[in-house]
Amino acid sequence: MKKKMRRRRYRTRFIYRPLLVLLLVAALTLSVGFWDRGLLADWSSSVGDAAAKTGIVPQDNGLNVLIIGNNARDASNPLSLGTAGGQADILIVAHIDSQSHQVTLISIPRDTLVALPGYNEPIPKIKSTFNLGLQSSPSDGPALAMKYVSDMTGMTVNNYVAIDFQGFVDAVNAVHGISIDVPARLYDPLNSGANFYPGPQVLNGEQALAYVRIRQNQAGNDYRINDFQRQQAELQVINALKEKIYHSYSNISELSQLAHIVYNDVSTNLNIGQIISLVQASLSWHVNYVYLGSDNDAMDILSTPVAGLNSENYLTGAWYDVLDPAKVYALLRPYGARMPDTAVLPALPRPDTIPVAVYGSAVVSARLKQAGFAQVDYLGPDSGVSSNTVVYPPGQLYWGLAVARAEGGGDEVVEPGPPDLRQVLYLSPVSGG
Repeated sequence: MKKKMRRRRYRTRFIYRPLLVLLLVAALTLSVGFWDRGLLADWSSSVGDAAAKTGIVPQDNGLNVLIIGNNARDASNPLSLGTAGGQADILIVAHIDSQSHQVTLISIPRDTLVALPGYNEPIPKIKSTFNLGLQSSPSDGPALAMKYVSDMTGMTVNNYVAIDFQGFVDAVNAVHGISIDVPARLYDPLNSGANFYPGPQVLNGEQALAYVRIRQNQAGNDYRINDFQRQQAELQVINALKEKIYHSYSNISELSQLAHIVYNDVSTNLNIGQIISLVQASLSWHVNYVYLGSDNDAMDILSTPVAGLNSENYLTGAWYDVLDPAKVYALLRPYGARMPDTAVLPALPRPDTIPVAVYGSAVVSARLKQAGFAQVDYLGPDSGVSSNTVVYPPGQLYWGLAVARAEGGGDEVVEPGPPDLRQVLYLSPVSGG
């Protein structure tokens, strides 16, 4: 039986250091509210005192700030559902350590599978927590996102900075455009609206957003046809914006005017002294990067009944990232993390407890044995599939997830098998070794 290959979707991976600088520069716009109330009369004399007196960085585990990128369309503010979206397209924990003078950016895959018991969420992903909270109230959006990020990382996260698409557009327009050297013809009238010819040019906010978003180029070349190529454009645009701000807005009066323009595009529960400290850190301290998971943790999980993941006890098919709590803990322990809550980030069973039969590539069989699957039978090359497929016994979803994650190809289809199935079947093309 030939299986139709489900098209793999590519996910945006943002370039984190320039993005953090941009977000924190944008966060400075919140100072306008304090400025107008006379609480920050003299920037140059207040920066040092404000940073020193906030006491925001504990001396043991540092300060953790959740950076949220709201993908809502037509949003009135960063904590708005808008006409569509309201999901957390970006989730980054910025861990600020004042003793070592380091900022660590912890990237959380937005499609991470999490348990959301009690919530009517058919596709339970970490990005959905922001949306679920916003459905109750604006403040509940970041609150619920911080709670679940804390649970899945084992880190205490009580502070946030949120922005939206409009914030990006407004920032570019506020600096009167940015200079971009477009490397190739770009044309995408149906999706991003991009229409660019090669060469240096100045882009306004709407054009810059289209330039960043395009990944379905219809111009007939092989440039910008997936999200990985789009990352290069994100870095290019964010650096252009950052450079324009730093070189064109040299005094507090100019920065204040810029802040007034984009004030409504940022939301945070940090106060002005804390914001100043974070901006100072992002500009002068060393920045580290930690990535929770990778594309190898992604899998196409088909619809199935499963208890505890949501109020329906039913998982709707989608692409998910399946993270290992033990590996998350190992990565984040140096930053004060405890063991993640395995009721939120499901712990997978030990590989030696899962019986597996492999059809197709013998190399897959060998790799599973090397990964600790002690009960692996190789049943020959005739798998009858064109893409890697994991079939698990009814009620044993986590068996299937463990096998798909261990193989780590990032393109596995995970689906329930017939009632009489007693072991996991790994079906792979012979040439897909």
